[in-house]
Amino acid sequence: MKTYPLLALLTFALLPTILSAEPVKLSSLDLTPWKPQPGAVAARSSTQIIATANQSPANYRLTIAGQSYLDGIGTIGGSVLFLQLDGGSDKFTANIGVDDAEPPTRGGGARGANAAPPRPASSVFRVLGDGKVLYESQPKQSGAAPENISVDTKGVKTLVLNVRSTGGGNQSPPRYVDWAEATLEVSGAKPVAAALPLDEPVILTPPASATPRINGPALTGVTAGHPVQYKIPATGTQPITYSADHLPDGLTLDAATGVISGVIKTKGVYTTTLHAKNSAGETSLDFKFDANGVMSLTPALGWNSWNCFAASISDEKVRQQADAMVAKGLINHGWTYVNIDDGWENRPTPRASDAGVFDGPIRDADGNIVPNVKFPDMKALADYVHSKGLKIGIYSSPGPTTCQGLAASWQHEDQDAALWAKWGFDYIKYDWCSYSTVVPGDRGANNPLPILKKPYQDMRAALNKVNRDFVFSLCQYGWGNVWEWGAEADVAGNSWRATGDITDTWQSMSNIGFAQTGHAQYAGPGHWNDTDMLVIGKVGWGPRLRDSNLTPNEQYVHISLWTILAAPMIIGCDMTQMDDFTTSLLSNDEVLAVHQDPAGHAGDRIAKNGLQEVWARTLADGSVAVGLFNRDEMPATVTAKWADLKISGSQTARDLWRQKDLGQFTDQFSAEVPRHGCLLLKLSPAK
Repeated sequence: MKTYPLLALLTFALLPTILSAEPVKLSSLDLTPWKPQPGAVAARSSTQIIATANQSPANYRLTIAGQSYLDGIGTIGGSVLFLQLDGGSDKFTANIGVDDAEPPTRGGGARGANAAPPRPASSVFRVLGDGKVLYESQPKQSGAAPENISVDTKGVKTLVLNVRSTGGGNQSPPRYVDWAEATLEVSGAKPVAAALPLDEPVILTPPASATPRINGPALTGVTAGHPVQYKIPATGTQPITYSADHLPDGLTLDAATGVISGVIKTKGVYTTTLHAKNSAGETSLDFKFDANGVMSLTPALGWNSWNCFAASISDEKVRQQADAMVAKGLINHGWTYVNIDDGWENRPTPRASDAGVFDGPIRDADGNIVPNVKFPDMKALADYVHSKGLKIGIYSSPGPTTCQGLAASWQHEDQDAALWAKWGFDYIKYDWCSYSTVVPGDRGANNPLPILKKPYQDMRAALNKVNRDFVFSLCQYGWGNVWEWGAEADVAGNSWRATGDITDTWQSMSNIGFAQTGHAQYAGPGHWNDTDMLVIGKVGWGPRLRDSNLTPNEQYVHISLWTILAAPMIIGCDMTQMDDFTTSLLSNDEVLAVHQDPAGHAGDRIAKNGLQEVWARTLADGSVAVGLFNRDEMPATVTAKWADLKISGSQTARDLWRQKDLGQFTDQFSAEVPRHGCLLLKLSPAK
């Protein structure tokens, strides 16, 4: 009988497996799921799913640092490519790097003419298997040599190829990136390119109770001697009858509308009790009028025209938005401001395309700025918005022109502030734009601090001269660490943009929101870090609108994170077209109560594990609002530990979106959080 060495026996035993393994190029697969599908939900995903076989998305041969490849997958930074392996693959190999082809320069939108040029983004290549990180590269930039990778994929059911863009400015265009010669060693089921997992627009906010509930903050800031208007926000079966005990002298309440108006003559803090009553019951709230001249004691809740209408905004559209804020019930949850952005002025040097719109006089014989034909009567418009129980905002720039090249406030600061007050405006967004053209040196961000401060000091001085309260919103993209000086007395900004402009992509929204670590200490009652407007609902930055590219889970992250940050929440969609899902995101009173918490403590990140993060915000009643966020591409467990939150003992965890208690927990709370999703909790000592 012939005998064989042990090694030979093992070789014979494994031979079928060895022989059956075969290389499968990713470029040979059906890549249809990796391309946007017109009309499908996937086409509105905020995650990039553009992928092409054997060439970059720009239709060039795959080339990394001068080395060309005939085979592979070309895609862009921010891409996420799903593969179903079902345990049938043993190894993934590829040569990775940033493609030499330059992406098209992204115009700075309507804002970009005077913005600082974007920083080049780095690309981090990641391979995930069933939610675990199997490989992650160092950040790579254009010109870096290709890197050959080999990743063990044995037993993996779902493989994800992800390229994250990091370190670039928010307006930095995504780079082309390559998975050159991408190959799977397959011994079982053949790999299949899979579409992104989609989440449904599930409404978590319960319907409001029939019994009255007074919402919004428990205080408001006004200036003694200035006109006051405050709408008591209350939900419940209509009609609701309003009353108040101990209103400050000079104020009156309309019992039918809940609007308090008048003038408080003397500085001080005045406590009153508000009442709301309907057929189902009644409720009360102790409320304070702080008449010491500080606005925005809680972050602003409102709407701005830019992200939907851009320069096509008009008197008619503003009135429609005010009507919608009432009709959709948002006014009953504390939403207050209806703000006009750029597009209401005329152009100093008209263009041919301006005929009949922006080509009128920019100022009258007395130097007063003249609105364009779309706004025939600004005072009448402001009066209309006020008649709804709402407030109204306007926009300008400290340079000669706005970001759209329209007339601005350069050398007319006092005159413009006085005119806005005469018209009856309540809020001013003041956008840097062409101010760079009237100061020496850098285009913006690198100017000396005195130059960065001056235009806002000038407008603050002008606003201080008028007999009207204005929320003063600084817009200069976070230059000069504005959070460190925006609240100084000679600027007294009520909010300041801490970032560049937001767009409705996961990369833009999440990079802006999750970059706010360390800023919380600078925010508080009367002065807030502004992380830009909300990008939910129907947006479009012009007359043509579309659904936001944020998925439902990403929209929950958006609102939850802005709430934890105590950032102003300014709606950017067309409110007349809001569906039930979008409305539910904006009308959850337990979430809004955290946003409007009177203590005014902004939140910060307290723990991080890879792309899972825990953010928290201390509330006035001693409880803690906690956000569990999963920024990764597959579901993951996120844990909030009491030690990180600086709390102890048994805590009751309440799911704020569902308005539901989850039970009592000791030492920590863990939950599985979906891809690009979150859980928003309130932790309170157990009773």
